[in-house]
Amino acid sequence: MAIQLRTGGRVRSATCTAEFIVVKAPAEPVDLRCGGEPVIAGVVRQDVTGSPGTAVDGGSSIGKRYVDATGAIEVLCTKSGPSALSTAGEPLVVKGAKPLPSSD
Repeated sequence: MAIQLRTGGRVRSATCTAEFIVVKAPAEPVDLRCGGEPVIAGVVRQDVTGSPGTAVDGGSSIGKRYVDATGAIEVLCTKSGPSALSTAGEPLVVKGAKPLPSSD
């Protein structure tokens, strides 16, 4: 199920407590999943409807930015959870810090 992400929008996991803010969003809808289930727009808390899948688990850590392989999607984790993010079957990875220039 594809969802239209927008910068500044909030999404949450349907399988755990993880919540995210969209930092960078593509123009087209994407199939963003957390714990193997599609994410839900907004942060209105409802009962968790499923259990995290095992194929893409690794957890989501608060304060970390997650990006896809192309760099088209970037989200910031605002509430941690045991489920990991993925899109098109590929896990999103923690965005690394940019190296500082040398001071030679």
